[in-house]
Amino acid sequence: MQCPFCHKEKDERAPVCASCGRDTAVPQSLLAERDQLLEKRDKLRAELERAQARLATKRGRLSRARPA
Repeated sequence: MQCPFCHKEKDERAPVCASCGRDTAVPQSLLAERDQLLEKRDKLRAELERAQARLATKRGRLSRARPA
């Protein structure tokens, strides 16, 4: 993990960056919320991909149905 302040590598579990001494601890509640948001994002991306595939299929059928 990189320190968000000095951008040096730091131990992910360390509450303070060894390079710059800044407090980098993240509350558990924020980590849990981040995990939930990442899960929601992944579900929405999958839903979007399915919708795009359905739309592409419909467009393909419409273009073949129209006389040239």
